[in-house]
Amino acid sequence: DKWGTSQIIAFLQQVLTYNGFYDKNLEWVGLEGVQIVASMNAGSTLGRHQLSTRFTSVVRICCVGYPDQEQLQTVYSTYLAPVLHHSLASHPVWGSTAKIHALAGSMVQLYEQVRKHFTVDDHSHYVFTPRDLTHWVLGLMRYPLAQDSSSSAGPLLKMWAYEARRLFRDRLVGEKDLNQFEAILGSVLRSEWSADASSLDYHGGAFYVTLGSPHSSASDAIAASFGRPLGRLSAADLQEIVAKEIVAYGREHHELDILLFHEVLDHMSRVDRVLTAPGGSLLLAGRSGAGRGTTVALVTHMHQLELFTPHISRNYGLKQFRNDLKNVVQLTGVEGKPLVLLLEDHQLLDPTFLELINSLLSAGEVPGLYTPEELEPLLLPLKDDMSQEGFRGTALSYLSARVKANLHLVLIMDSTNPNFTMYCESNPALYTHCSFQSMEGWSKQSMLRIPQMFLRKTIGTRLLRKDLEGDRPVTGGDNLIRSFLHVHESCLPSGATPRKYITFLKTYQAVYSSKKSRVLKQQNHLQAGVTKLNEATSLVDELKRKAAAQRALLAQKQAEADHALQEITVSMQSATEQKNEMEILKQKQNEESVNLEKRKKAIDIELSEIEPLVREAKRAVGNIKKETLSEIRALPAPPEVIRDILEGVLRIMGVFDTSWGSMRSFLARRGVKEEIQSFDARKLSPEIRESVQELLEKNKKSFDPAVAKRASTAAAPLAAWVKANCRFSFVLEKIEPLETEQATLRRSLEKSEAKLAKLGKVLEVLDRRVKEMRDRFEQLTTEAAKLRIEVEREAEIIATAENLIGKLEGEHKRWSGQVTELAQELEQLPRRALLAAGFITYLSQAPEDERRQKLADWMECVGLESFDVRKFLSTESEQLIWKGEGLPSDDLSMENALAILQGEQCPFLVDPSQRATEWLKVHLKESRLEVINQQDSNFTTALELAVRFGKTLVIQEVDGVEPLLYPLLRKNLVNQGPRFVIQVGEKTVDYNESFRLFLTTRNPQPEIPPDAASVITKVNFTTTRAGLRAQLLAATIQHEKPDLEQRKTDLLKAEEDLKVQLAELEESLLQELATAEGNILENKVLLDSLNETKAKSSTIAASLEESLNLQASLDQERDSYLPLANFGSTLFFVIGSLSKLNNMYQFSLASFLRLFQKALQSKQDVGSTDLRISALTSTVQSLTYEYICRSLFKADRLMFAVHLVHGMHPQLFQENEWEAFTGQLISGAFRRQESIKQMKESIPSWCDPERAVAIQQFKSNFPALFSNLNLSSAETWSTFARSSHCEREFPPALSQKVTPFQQVLVIQVLRPDRLQSAMELFATRALRLKELSPATLNLRRLYSSDTLPTEPILVVISPGADPSQELQELAESVVGTERYHEVAMGQGQASIAIQLLRDCSVSGNWLCLKNLHLVTGWLPSLEKELNSLEPHESFRLWLTTESHPKFPLVLLQSSLKVTFEAPPGIKKNLERTYDSWTKEYIAEGNSVVRAQALFALAWFHAVVQERRCYIPQGWSKFYEFSMGDLRAAASIIDRLCAVPDKPQWEFMHGLMENAIYGGRVDNTFDMRVLCSYLKQCFDDATIPGQASTPKHSGRKRLGLPFGNIPVSTRMQDYHSVLNSLPETDRPSFFGLPANIERSSQRTISSRVISQLKVLARIEGSGERFDREAWSADLSPLLTLWKKLNQGSELITKHVSPPSDKIDSPVLAFVALERYNAVRLVQTVHSSLAALNRVLKGTSLLTPSVQKLAGALLKHEIPGSWTELWEGPSDPALYLHSLVARTLALGVWEEKGRGGRLLGEGALDLSELFHPDTFLNALRQQTARAMRYSMDTLKFMCSWKPGGIPGAKVSVKIGGLQLEGCSFDGSRLLENQRDSPSVAAIPPCTVAWVAKETPAPYPEAECISLPIYYSSDREKLVACMDVPCGGNQVLWIQCGAALFLKNQ
Repeated sequence: DKWGTSQIIAFLQQVLTYNGFYDKNLEWVGLEGVQIVASMNAGSTLGRHQLSTRFTSVVRICCVGYPDQEQLQTVYSTYLAPVLHHSLASHPVWGSTAKIHALAGSMVQLYEQVRKHFTVDDHSHYVFTPRDLTHWVLGLMRYPLAQDSSSSAGPLLKMWAYEARRLFRDRLVGEKDLNQFEAILGSVLRSEWSADASSLDYHGGAFYVTLGSPHSSASDAIAASFGRPLGRLSAADLQEIVAKEIVAYGREHHELDILLFHEVLDHMSRVDRVLTAPGGSLLLAGRSGAGRGTTVALVTHMHQLELFTPHISRNYGLKQFRNDLKNVVQLTGVEGKPLVLLLEDHQLLDPTFLELINSLLSAGEVPGLYTPEELEPLLLPLKDDMSQEGFRGTALSYLSARVKANLHLVLIMDSTNPNFTMYCESNPALYTHCSFQSMEGWSKQSMLRIPQMFLRKTIGTRLLRKDLEGDRPVTGGDNLIRSFLHVHESCLPSGATPRKYITFLKTYQAVYSSKKSRVLKQQNHLQAGVTKLNEATSLVDELKRKAAAQRALLAQKQAEADHALQEITVSMQSATEQKNEMEILKQKQNEESVNLEKRKKAIDIELSEIEPLVREAKRAVGNIKKETLSEIRALPAPPEVIRDILEGVLRIMGVFDTSWGSMRSFLARRGVKEEIQSFDARKLSPEIRESVQELLEKNKKSFDPAVAKRASTAAAPLAAWVKANCRFSFVLEKIEPLETEQATLRRSLEKSEAKLAKLGKVLEVLDRRVKEMRDRFEQLTTEAAKLRIEVEREAEIIATAENLIGKLEGEHKRWSGQVTELAQELEQLPRRALLAAGFITYLSQAPEDERRQKLADWMECVGLESFDVRKFLSTESEQLIWKGEGLPSDDLSMENALAILQGEQCPFLVDPSQRATEWLKVHLKESRLEVINQQDSNFTTALELAVRFGKTLVIQEVDGVEPLLYPLLRKNLVNQGPRFVIQVGEKTVDYNESFRLFLTTRNPQPEIPPDAASVITKVNFTTTRAGLRAQLLAATIQHEKPDLEQRKTDLLKAEEDLKVQLAELEESLLQELATAEGNILENKVLLDSLNETKAKSSTIAASLEESLNLQASLDQERDSYLPLANFGSTLFFVIGSLSKLNNMYQFSLASFLRLFQKALQSKQDVGSTDLRISALTSTVQSLTYEYICRSLFKADRLMFAVHLVHGMHPQLFQENEWEAFTGQLISGAFRRQESIKQMKESIPSWCDPERAVAIQQFKSNFPALFSNLNLSSAETWSTFARSSHCEREFPPALSQKVTPFQQVLVIQVLRPDRLQSAMELFATRALRLKELSPATLNLRRLYSSDTLPTEPILVVISPGADPSQELQELAESVVGTERYHEVAMGQGQASIAIQLLRDCSVSGNWLCLKNLHLVTGWLPSLEKELNSLEPHESFRLWLTTESHPKFPLVLLQSSLKVTFEAPPGIKKNLERTYDSWTKEYIAEGNSVVRAQALFALAWFHAVVQERRCYIPQGWSKFYEFSMGDLRAAASIIDRLCAVPDKPQWEFMHGLMENAIYGGRVDNTFDMRVLCSYLKQCFDDATIPGQASTPKHSGRKRLGLPFGNIPVSTRMQDYHSVLNSLPETDRPSFFGLPANIERSSQRTISSRVISQLKVLARIEGSGERFDREAWSADLSPLLTLWKKLNQGSELITKHVSPPSDKIDSPVLAFVALERYNAVRLVQTVHSSLAALNRVLKGTSLLTPSVQKLAGALLKHEIPGSWTELWEGPSDPALYLHSLVARTLALGVWEEKGRGGRLLGEGALDLSELFHPDTFLNALRQQTARAMRYSMDTLKFMCSWKPGGIPGAKVSVKIGGLQLEGCSFDGSRLLENQRDSPSVAAIPPCTVAWVAKETPAPYPEAECISLPIYYSSDREKLVACMDVPCGGNQVLWIQCGAALFLKNQ
């Protein structure tokens, strides 16, 4: 808890201390004979909390460390031997024990190197223990060691190195660490085994996975017990397997949109390796989108494991999670199924979830998961399995063992989540029982490959290839791909994840595709129009050419006619000759026909005999059955007959191989019968015929039909065929001469026929041609007439066309230009689309300046000179529509609208003003819109319905992304047949593609965890300066010149309409041209239409030009109001920074806009616009100042006023003045004491010597101003120096030369005791105010002027203040008591408050909710409820709270805030006390003593409370004395006065000192003050009862400014005393010195300056590295450090620790102090040098440098320095002080060595880092010298000349300063009004002496004063008895204290 108590430790401590504990019923349970043994990690490593020292004091601690390197080698060589011998007993290398020992040595060496280089300081999970070595050895059992057939060490080393990488490398984060690991592994392998790590497969891309294992798991039972065997696969093989698996997975579940590259395969292999080991669990740490979930899903599917993940619904909690765990235990433990339990960040709703998981992992059970009743039936079925397996142990431990073996936990966590480290460290099993896998993202190479792989699927390779071919510097292709990566990497600091990268690519694809199709369409359209116009132009030219050619054509045709007549005559002669030739040919032809006929007859006679035989033989062959042939073929050896016949067949067929095999294969041919049948006997050569004939004669018998038939039915036809073909061949040979002759005759006949036909055709053509010529001759005269008419018509067409083309010349040029532009746009489109996609994906949450900066960087990268995202992604008319729908018109809002409407992910609108949300609702109203709040009870139902029916859902008031929404945001769709379903909570819902989701919140800083941030597009509508300026300008114009705004809007609208009309006309022109068919010049309708369109478009173009001119003049008029808008915008951001000081100082834009409107409505009768603007500026400022002041505590109002002046009137400050004022200007170095002495001597005599350093710094910072001041003139400055109001009495001669702020600077340097007043005067004058504090808060006036029913009034109270009374009175007078309700918030009041709120808002009653600071966790619910109300106009909600750092921002911004503080001063305090008491209470018991005691108590209470105004002199810190103390003290007075005896005031003193008021005081010297007041107020002299006499009245005792305490019990008597008190307090009321105001002013002004310094800090300046900004801010500090160390050897000096042999403790202390000082200087130097190197760019930014710079940029001291020395809080002062002290210590050391340290001159303790230790060393030295115990010595000091008598070792101390009074060396003196607040005291001698030594001053005349380190009185050095001359109470109450001089 917040006090550092850990429950379990407290419980164990109780058990150990008291031997027992209290049970739930608070009954004591004693324990006997119980011994507790606990184990834990070493204290410095993991774990959530430190053990308390109380606990460690009652236990014995035994520390078990790790073995050393040698022992580890022995242990692991012993482990390795059986593992390797199991498979490699006879291996030439690994069979040797020595080699195994060496391998173990390499393992240990690698392990030690890894531990040394990667430590918990880098990343919390870099925890490497010998457990990893054990896993390494046992892991080798899974590798195919036995397959190592080679005799070398290489194959095993490959597996060994692979396993090492899996165990160590996979945990490492970032490229640098991975490379370092590879270097370590490489060096071990090279040095020990002469092997090269790179040759051992990893980068070659081979993987060991279970999928590649060739041997079955059954083959080796021992190895299988360590997990499924692993086999080696190349990357390509693994990719192939995974690709198939992805397809299979897609069929069963849903398609995986996954690209396969090296990292994905690597992740697969890693997950596969772990999940296939028994109980293998994974912690996958990394960034969203790296593919962890997909990998796990695929691997579980591959191995057919069950995957279980909780379905998170709204009411999911610990109970549901425990039920899910029961299911897991049932499946894994009872049913024995292997199961993967997958948990992601968003499912870990409660840290307890992880604690249960931790338990399940480490023990296999969750304590208390089952009740005993549930456990028994669960364990029953396991009994049989136990006995079968021979398990020894309980059933529960068997169940646990099975759970551990079967459960595979996979945790997917985002490593950038703020809780990540805490979660992991709190649950050690996540490190010890899970394989930690770092999966941050992908390598650069993969990041470059992804766009190629992704875009190849989408925009095609053509674009990429085309761009690659070009030689332009940046177009696309590789450059485009690199640009994707550049854009992504530039956004890594703002949380760009792999998922965002993929979203970026998807957005690019969408933008590119839509833009490209639009451009191409437009281009085609324009091209068509241009083409038509080009056609028309060429047609006209053609017509002109034709007309010129017509006449020539006419003459030519006449000549042709004559020529034709001549040709006819020639043709007729030719025809006669042709006819004669034909006759001769016919005669010759007849003769040849007769001869041909004779030959034919002779041949026919020869053939008539043989042809039938051949035909018959062929037919017979055709009838041979297939089966018969098969039978013959089947014969092993054929009969002679068949062989002869077949030989004859084969010979005729040309086959000369007549073996039986050949015959069989011939018969086996397909279609052999057909082949025989179709044989042509003409092919038979005489030689073959002779051989066949020979065969026939030789084996004549075989060819006999009867013999053949007997042999086979097939043989006879074949024999006949052979004989017939032989005869046929003889015949053919015989008739061959006849045939040849016949052929010759036939050819001759054909030739003469052809010639005859040809002559006939020629004759025919000639006849036809003659006829044609005659016809043509007749036509020529007709054509001439026609030609003349046509020429005339064409001349007319030419004139018309030339006219139209002239008119459309402009369009033609513009369209041609546009075509070129579009081609150019198409060329630039990939780059523009990339910028637009980058903008939508990464910049929607960035402020305007960052957007511009990033876009400029990206433009430079892609090579574009200009790019306007608004113009590219939308049109002017779309933006006008959005504006009309209510979207603010500033750039930011318009750009955000684009990101919302065009992004790929769900938009998350951060919209404090809700204007964007309202716009979105209007814009989407047509899209089946539904709006719900995240808090609505029907939220889940509405979500389910929207998903199912495809509605558009806007979820409002989203504080964070609900786990329920994750599946929707990630689109985790599952296919079920043709439809998709999605998980919504516990239900599976049909997913409709039309569903759209929008999330909105009013919270400007919603907490979005990193895993959610990457699945949404955060769109930030938080106001920016430029955005607000635009809004304020619009509001001003709307009010001041409404017609101007209207005219501008109308003009824009008209302009847009004209543009639309123009576009439509152009469109119709293009359309008409594009669709025109045929010759457009002959299309009369088209020509008329084009003319009309052209005329209209000219008119519109002229109107547009006129409109632009008018718009420019309107803009000029609008811009005259820009200064006011600028002023308002700056003002809002100036007040916005106040929240850095106090969380309660939050102001909403809505309230500021109301103030602005109020200022605009103020009636001011001024002439010109400039004067009006000036008046309005002044009104806005004063209204805002008053409004804000009302919300601030009084203590902060001066700071706000000065801050406001600085923010709003920078012209009042010259260069470096503000920085010098706030202490941010780092001035030169002053080191040595001598130079300070010189400075003191050099300053004018009238100046305080203590201001010497400040004056010197002022002089070096502002030399010109310093010389103007002429400080040496005492005459000029004497009045100023003496004046108690010096700020009003600045030397008149200088007033004109010195600006008002320079006067403040001068007062800061010379008179810091008046700085507060000077600041007040400066601010009132600069802001033109009468006074800084506005009129006191009056709730009635506030109600009537500023409150609204919808805006709660938040009263921020200071402790002790209560507005209830005033509020009640107001409610009584406005709504009546019965209509006013109050609820004091606390436990259990929330539901009552909400119900009352609802009732009152309806009925118009008032409600007051008090003490909201007690229920900050519930306030967001209250705020949401408020926002959903539509209250009655009389309703008012009043809220009261104390300031609280966790008060919700949205409620603060949406409330009207006022602070309510107890009015200052004793009088007001007493009045409040008496207001809380009734007159009956005062008069109770009619006891005067009681009434007087109550008055004394009231006075005491007022004094101790009001003294808090003078911290640290009044009290050293703020003590919360409250009304509770007052009531408790009053009850004690009641009890004291209830007895008749005289009251025992000592009893009162004791209780008040030790319990009631004193219980809050923790400073001894403050307690002294309290006791002095108690004694003063409560004794018989102050409270005499009835016997009050003037002599002993309370006046003298209490310092009361009135007479006696009334001897009365009547309230009015006491009231009359109160009324006589002054309004302002006098220092004497508190016993404080008269000059307390000077101290007070110093304190207040210091506080104001430190607050202003906080306001000057740039938010998050140290979080993001910006070299220029860092250099500008940090260079002065680095220069100062350089100057401080000039001429000294501190930073280079080698110092060694001081020797133990130094006898003197004082000298030993000085030596140690000096040694530590030099080391501190060197530490500071090394850290600043590292920072300097980073700023120069010669070194990389490391986390330590970032921390250092972050602190210095906030003007804080880095933690690494404060650990060594807590010096001043300002870095420059710290460095000054550090060097000054270190140099001074050098002098101390020198004096010490010379023995002069203690005896010579006064020592200044402020030169030491640890002055208290010096005094202790002095004590030790004295004790040694006196041979006394240190306890018997006392500290003594003296200012007497003789020092301290009897002191063995004394020392003189100087440089002490005194506050509260002054000291002259002999006694204390009271301060006067004009005394300085701090005075130096003379040096004194101090020593430690024996207790009995008499003191130098009488005890009654001494007072012990504390010596503090500094004036803030925080750290005590020692106490000193100072002579005071008696009256110790006076010195106690004046707050006297000493402190060391400022260094």
